[in-house]
Amino acid sequence: MNVSQGEISPSTTTPEDRAGGGVTPPPVAPVAARRPPRGGRWAQRAEIAVLAGPALVVFLTFVIVPVVMAAYYGFFKWKGFGPPTEFVGFENYLIIFRDPEFLAALGHNAFIVIMSLVLQGPVAVVVALMLNRRIRGRSVIRVLVFVPYVVSEVIVGTGFSLMLATTGAVNDLLERIGLGFLTVDWLADPDVAIWTLLLIITWKYIGFAVILFLAGLQGIPDELGEAAAIDGASYWKTQRYVTLPLLGPTVRIWAFLSIIGSLQLFDLVYIIWGQYVASTAGTSTMATYMVANGRNAGNYGYGSAVAVVLFLISLAVALVYQRYVLRRDTEGAITEGKK
Repeated sequence: MNVSQGEISPSTTTPEDRAGGGVTPPPVAPVAARRPPRGGRWAQRAEIAVLAGPALVVFLTFVIVPVVMAAYYGFFKWKGFGPPTEFVGFENYLIIFRDPEFLAALGHNAFIVIMSLVLQGPVAVVVALMLNRRIRGRSVIRVLVFVPYVVSEVIVGTGFSLMLATTGAVNDLLERIGLGFLTVDWLADPDVAIWTLLLIITWKYIGFAVILFLAGLQGIPDELGEAAAIDGASYWKTQRYVTLPLLGPTVRIWAFLSIIGSLQLFDLVYIIWGQYVASTAGTSTMATYMVANGRNAGNYGYGSAVAVVLFLISLAVALVYQRYVLRRDTEGAITEGKK
């Protein structure tokens, strides 16, 4: 039947079509993935080179190249001027691990690493939890806690070296308040000096840990604590079972920074104790040993070998820590890692 213009054509669908089995549309051919034009790829590479190039040049110039040069000079007995000519091979490295002074300095670094975590970590967590609550003068307290961290190490070292001297302010104060029996040689007594160093380090760097933990606490939703309180959990149980587990990634990052900083500790020890008193007082570190037996002794080849050993120890600790502690944080959730 012919349908004239303006007429409605009758439906040509069958009952099967009306029941839902209509005509299947023809398959659509897949659209080929469009490749970016060659000019676009070169533009992306040029952009990456412009943005990352300067940082890469700085990293290679001030990190990789000095490490390679130190490793090279470590094989020579070199006075620091002219090209090194007296090749000694691994003799410098063998002397390092046979020297009791270096082994003692290594032990001091290990002790500082452990005790810094033990002293600073719990105190910083408690202070951060207190400052995370709404209390009067919270902003002022935060500033006062963080101020020691931004003060120069030279100022801190000079100030404490004057206050803790035998005739310094601390012993004088103890004498005036009737506690003269507590006066000791805070800087020269081998039984006390290492603990003096730990207290100075704790006072200097605990502000950084507190601020870091406060930043981590800001990322924990308040709804979790409110839900725990509704379930009947006390404040301290909420912090123990809700807040602290969620603060774990921040704590692990801080611990990593604290470990690396303790292994490379130099400035405070060198300013307060100097290059010679540090070894007799029991506060020498690998970095102060490197300066005292390298640059100050005129043996730059040996000092370079010590620098390489210090770098390798720090690198090994960093890799092991990242492999066994930070791996869960870098890979994502625990369930994702298990998959």
